[in-house]
Amino acid sequence: MTTETITRYRFTVDAYARLREAGVLYEDDRVELIDGEIREMSPVGARHVSLVNRLNALLVRLAGDSAIVSVQNPIRLDEYNEPQPDLALLRPREDAYLDALATPEDVLLVIEVADTSLAYDQQEKLPRYARAGIAEVWLVDAGRQIIEQYTMPVAGEYTLLHKILPGGRISAVMLPQVSFTTDALFSL
Repeated sequence: MTTETITRYRFTVDAYARLREAGVLYEDDRVELIDGEIREMSPVGARHVSLVNRLNALLVRLAGDSAIVSVQNPIRLDEYNEPQPDLALLRPREDAYLDALATPEDVLLVIEVADTSLAYDQQEKLPRYARAGIAEVWLVDAGRQIIEQYTMPVAGEYTLLHKILPGGRISAVMLPQVSFTTDALFSL
């Protein structure tokens, strides 16, 4: 019996962009580039949509002109990673990111809403955000109705984790005016 070596092709973010430009991938395809692999993202259900919409409304109101709220748009982390977080607060730029995608230097906060993707977000996306030096990531656990706040990236991992339990208050490190209770997000 012989074993064959399978060679995988790793896409760069530039090659990935060319696939979109050539019409191989479409803007509404639910995919992202992780470690050079084009990965299909989890399907989005009603609870996920509702939480993203609620967060968007809260963030726009609380951040004001201090940040651009980017909803489900890619961030170019490095040569092989271009995830699409559910939300990100970006430094304001005159071009509103027309000339280039956001990079880690532009990011004030990343938020991932995890309804069915909790393990994937924790194991795959968080380490890449930490390696890129993203200062703060919130993981919204829809099932348990808590928010995990990850900060202080060192050597490719977050060194501080603060869990905001039901009724607790979360505040963004770089934008302290972005502060609300979990009830404001999870209560109807």
